[in-house]
Amino acid sequence: MKKISYILLLSLLSAACSSPEKEAVDYVNPYIGNISHLLVPTFPTVHLPNSMLRVFPERADYTSEYLSGLPAIVTGHRGRSGLYFSVSCDQSPSPLGKLSYDNEHITPYSFSLDLEGGDIHAEFAVSRQSALYEFSFSNGEGSVLLTSKGEVKADGNVLTAWQGAGRNGTKVYVYAQFQETPSGSEEFQEEGRSWAILHFKEPKVHVRYAVSFISLEQAAENLAREQKAYDVKALACEGRRIWNEALGRIAVKGGTEDQKTVFYTSYYRTLERPVCISEGGRYWSAYDGKVHDDEGTPAYADDWLWDTYRAAHPLRILLDREIEEDILASYIRIGIQSGNYWAPNFPGIGGDGRAMNCNHAIASYADAMVKGLKVDTLALLRSGKTALLEKTLVPWRGNPAVGLDKFYWENGFFPALKDGEKESEPIVDSWEKRQGVAVTLGTSYDCWCLEQIALAAGDNETADYFHRASLFYRNLYNPETAFFHPKDSDGNFIEPFDYDFPGGPGAREYYDENNGWIYRWDVQHDIPGLIELMGGDENFIRNLDQTFATPLKQSKYDFYAKMPDHTGNVGQFSMANEPSLHIPYLYNYAGAPWKTQKRVRQMLRTWFRNDLMGVPGDEDGGGMTSFVVFSSLGFYPVTPGKPEYAIGSPIFTESRIRLSNGKTFTVKAPSASEDNKYIVSASLNGKALEKPFISHSDIMEGGTLLLEMSSKPKK
Repeated sequence: MKKISYILLLSLLSAACSSPEKEAVDYVNPYIGNISHLLVPTFPTVHLPNSMLRVFPERADYTSEYLSGLPAIVTGHRGRSGLYFSVSCDQSPSPLGKLSYDNEHITPYSFSLDLEGGDIHAEFAVSRQSALYEFSFSNGEGSVLLTSKGEVKADGNVLTAWQGAGRNGTKVYVYAQFQETPSGSEEFQEEGRSWAILHFKEPKVHVRYAVSFISLEQAAENLAREQKAYDVKALACEGRRIWNEALGRIAVKGGTEDQKTVFYTSYYRTLERPVCISEGGRYWSAYDGKVHDDEGTPAYADDWLWDTYRAAHPLRILLDREIEEDILASYIRIGIQSGNYWAPNFPGIGGDGRAMNCNHAIASYADAMVKGLKVDTLALLRSGKTALLEKTLVPWRGNPAVGLDKFYWENGFFPALKDGEKESEPIVDSWEKRQGVAVTLGTSYDCWCLEQIALAAGDNETADYFHRASLFYRNLYNPETAFFHPKDSDGNFIEPFDYDFPGGPGAREYYDENNGWIYRWDVQHDIPGLIELMGGDENFIRNLDQTFATPLKQSKYDFYAKMPDHTGNVGQFSMANEPSLHIPYLYNYAGAPWKTQKRVRQMLRTWFRNDLMGVPGDEDGGGMTSFVVFSSLGFYPVTPGKPEYAIGSPIFTESRIRLSNGKTFTVKAPSASEDNKYIVSASLNGKALEKPFISHSDIMEGGTLLLEMSSKPKK
């Protein structure tokens, strides 16, 4: 009876995996962006939404001739494994050998490929903390190897391994169990690597395995909890169901097949990070080197907040607020476990990366709070306040505050060095530099966000302090040029100065990864104040127009050699870097929403495409693709920390968004097309909408935003 039931179950699963119509997951193309314009490409990551176990056939990029191996787990976004499976038709595969491959097929939940000239076929499917490989050998026998930078052991049909994965003794463990009985095994160690080989006299070999950051015993428990069989197709079918459920939260009509592919692939990218690291109710913390009980609130890590606060976190608030609540609770715990209460910057599984600049976890704190999520306001306030006042603002550093920080809070700007002036602060990184303008503008925004939290907590004194600090951005505004201009420690503008091509590699002496044209608009929290500084709406619009129209003044060779992050150009605008994402929407604030509509469509059409180079720059695990998701739907969160969205130009005739509260918000644009990108009238639930903005509460209450579109703008 059990056998019949199991066969019936597999039959039902197989039937469930086939659909006569294309489903949401079928539109995902993991290869989009796998060749980069200049820097890091996307990778065709196989995982379940926000799950701990992620892999991709590991290689330098899409054009690589060989695989480095078949990873057991990638422990960080864009990371490399070190823990690889490898296979061979002979009895002695090399742990450092490369694998030739062919006929590769990848979905979000599975992959298959041929290895070694077709002599081996591999299939893979993934669960949350475990996965399954099936290897088929053309000659009826073969070997499977597991290699690690730590230790690998063989015991019967079991391989176990571990290797270091971060600070405070962080390790990743693998427990692998084979269905077939090996004919023999061997263990080796050499040059800091360890590997074990199991030999089989079988045409097919199945290995299921699980990972853990706690222990080998926990890895074995994770495997027992998640997998009961060795059926790769059944596991893939379950993964497909999970992905369809996640991606199906947004259903779209109209648009082209390519537009749907770009949309759902972008949505898939936003679900790669952060990952849930709770294992059976416990989790390892690299922040104090201990295992903790999660007390019913799952722990999350691996998030680059400088990138993701802008749109990825706001998207999750709309679609899965409970996970966002757990993520932010995790970041509060990280501060507590670190012993300093500081909000994290790049909270990784192996510790906080403290990368980039500013403390933009505070923006996600404020955004969640003003949008009604369940958060501990006092804990958010403490986390943000200590991060700003006790940790240094020096980029890429997690040190306590230094003299530059004292200068900042007393003078209202982060000072830059004069040409030829020697660095006086030892902790400033020799490559990343001071980034004075970027630090001042970004910290002003963080202070505004903390002001909102303090007001909600009833701490008016703290709110007043950070309100004043939120206006520090004005101290670097140069009224003669209408740009934000670095100042030296005497308060003088650095002269001479070139906004197009400033400050060494990546403009890091003054800005960060982008030039002065991009940071001209880095005042998300006080756009009316920026309009006032520029002399009103007309000047503001004129300056925006110039950003998109002013050509690069250097050859591409010279410009990109210095500014490799500043790709995806339309004039001086860069679609390829996160500080640019809100800029096309700024026309809305100055009375020219038709220009926002034009620019948003221009960016989507030009730089996000269904091809191998279809992402204009570093995607950063949802940091950029969340812009695509929002913009394709027709609205965008310009200022996380404010419960409103700027309206753009939807590419679909209808989008139905299943919200966190179970309600549905629908955007209808029946005439939307490539030419019909301009909104000539709008209504929300039958009531005319007079401004190009919509509130968070309007969306969460459900209903319909109806947009009448035309090929001609309504100015």
